[in-house]
Amino acid sequence: MEKKLVYTGKTKNVYAMDNGNYELKFKDDCTGKDGVFDPGENSVGLSIEGVGDVNLRMSIYFFEKINAAGIYTHYVSADLNNTTMEVLPAKPFGKGLEVICRHKAVGSFYRRYQQYIEEGADLPAYVEMTFKNDALGDPLVTKDGLITLGVMTDKQYEDIKDMTRKITQIVADDLLEKGLVLYDIKFEYGYDKEGKVMLIDEIASGNMRVYKDGKYIDPMTLSELFFAK
Repeated sequence: MEKKLVYTGKTKNVYAMDNGNYELKFKDDCTGKDGVFDPGENSVGLSIEGVGDVNLRMSIYFFEKINAAGIYTHYVSADLNNTTMEVLPAKPFGKGLEVICRHKAVGSFYRRYQQYIEEGADLPAYVEMTFKNDALGDPLVTKDGLITLGVMTDKQYEDIKDMTRKITQIVADDLLEKGLVLYDIKFEYGYDKEGKVMLIDEIASGNMRVYKDGKYIDPMTLSELFFAK
């Protein structure tokens, strides 16, 4: 099958397939700084052998679970031998949007609102959205802002919020069975030609903040714990 490179990303390349779908090629490149892995960084800082494989494995695991729960995603199939995933075509919101669901008050949420809440306090599956823009520090955007700017409709916003809470619960429940506690997780969404919202990108350890026995688990260790027999 012929494939054409359409986008080179930090951790994945995207190819157009002749059946109208796309292929994501997972790479071993990681975001970080000065040779240290950091999922919050905006540039590639190092390459870790096998990271593409483990990110794909976790993505397959969760996408299959989410699809089985009747939630719309871009996932079609995957090929572990070539570290690739076939996905449905999707249009991103605006120039890129990240959707975060928070079960605990940590990270940037706590830094912003520490006058009102204790660090690590429980949150009711709090959903927030930020524009992907390194230069502006990924600014927060409200529902009214997204609608006013023409990025999405009221219904698309509510669909994303509802889907995010359901997907986060699926991931959190699964991690809890392994003695791991999900504090927050980051997703990306797109929409099909009918405007219907779907979960896109990947669901990997670098997109979530997870603790075990009150201690933060770095993404590489999390992947190892997740797939430990």
